[in-house]
Amino acid sequence: MRARNLGIPFDGEPGKNNAITDVEGVEVGHSTIISGDGSLVVGKGPIRTGVTAIFPSAKSLEEVYSAYYSYNGNGEMTGTIWIEEAGRLKGPLCLTNTHSVGIVRDAIIEWSLQKNLQKSTFFWRLPVVAETYDGLLNDINGFHVKREHVFEALESAKGGPVKEGNNGGGTGMVCHQFKGGIGTSSRVLSKLGTIGVLVQANYGARSHLTIAGVPVGENIPTMMPEIHLKQKNQRSMETGSIIVIVATDIPLLPYQLKRLAKRVPAGLARVGGYGGHSSGDIFLAFSTANKFKDSTIRNISVETLNDSHISSLFKATAEATEEAIINALISAKTMKGINDNVVFALPYDELKSILRDYNRLVT
Repeated sequence: MRARNLGIPFDGEPGKNNAITDVEGVEVGHSTIISGDGSLVVGKGPIRTGVTAIFPSAKSLEEVYSAYYSYNGNGEMTGTIWIEEAGRLKGPLCLTNTHSVGIVRDAIIEWSLQKNLQKSTFFWRLPVVAETYDGLLNDINGFHVKREHVFEALESAKGGPVKEGNNGGGTGMVCHQFKGGIGTSSRVLSKLGTIGVLVQANYGARSHLTIAGVPVGENIPTMMPEIHLKQKNQRSMETGSIIVIVATDIPLLPYQLKRLAKRVPAGLARVGGYGGHSSGDIFLAFSTANKFKDSTIRNISVETLNDSHISSLFKATAEATEEAIINALISAKTMKGINDNVVFALPYDELKSILRDYNRLVT
């Protein structure tokens, strides 16, 4: 189930899969780890976590132009110092939980070496790994993400439809105090190309949730998360983060991709996200139009879009971000995790009834 299947209206024209994979060459894979029930025993579970892998250019280490933007910086996205310096992204990037960033980063390097993707004596990588916190449902301090899970996400990456909701890095995530996780969407721009967005949504207060301009959160005061606190450091208040990856096949330079990443908050705001103090809202954009394989070439020629035509890309980025977040909410299922904490799925029937009352449901 996805947002459009429920009759939720959106602006813009989506691609074939309405996913980030509508950008040719982009592949997505997941490793989902769900195990155990009952009280939290650190190191044993319950486990509700995973890894999501995104390849900009199939399973290769081709470099593409890239840029990132931190809307609110209480989070982590490795590799961004070099992206800021050189404007390029190399190979796959991954999303996971807050305390698994290190092992995921190291496993990407190991996987790349095993695949001999860079045939060079002087192999080096600065992988991009981003995170959001899943400790309300997952034994996050048990360090359950292992190298084999990262390998699984990388190996399973493919084009086509993308699994959303309780999958991969989004397995244990919470969005607007409903079950959240992975979501994706795309927009096709006539004569220009495609923009695709993937989110790991783990942010937001219920009262702020807005869908199709309707204050849905205010109209569903029930079904709040049931959190049973058994440790002083567990978080009982609403906090969280969102990672957004924007891909396009439209030729853009790093400064233009930075501008694209800065438009993600326009889509986030439509759903009710505003980048609270304790939130990690970090966004990365890349273009597959110019690819770099051989660093020995002295001079290179690249193509880029004239800035006078870029405004439609800003609008498409906001539209795809909004729909990707709502797809994450619609696709996610109710989950019980550590200490029998429960986070409920957004109820379809109630949502449709509210939208119908506001004349915002497509029939």
